[in-house]
Amino acid sequence: MLKYNFIPYNKNLVSRARELRNNQTKAEKIFWTDILKSKEFKNLIFLRQKPIGNFIMDFYCAKLLLDIEIDGDVHDTGRDKERDYILKEKFGITAVRYKNDDVVNDSESIKEDLFKRIFLP
Repeated sequence: MLKYNFIPYNKNLVSRARELRNNQTKAEKIFWTDILKSKEFKNLIFLRQKPIGNFIMDFYCAKLLLDIEIDGDVHDTGRDKERDYILKEKFGITAVRYKNDDVVNDSESIKEDLFKRIFLP
């Protein structure tokens, strides 16, 4: 487990993270504006496309050590599981995953699920 507040990151990922922030998918835009910026989550600070270790988090909350990933159709579940395991073991970060289509078509249910995960564990 990490014994300091700063979590190291691969500096080579910074420009890619910036590019991803500037070119969000439709689902990421909805998640950011309709869910994370809603009143339910106003006291939490989330960062978009945050480099941590050798990975880029879609949305990251340092206070909760929470990584939220919005997955498209082509995500490699085996690779994602390995990534999530590394983040948990090395940095104590928990990953939560939602599918693009669910965010776009049912953002209210996604918001409710995230609220329960954060505030009603």
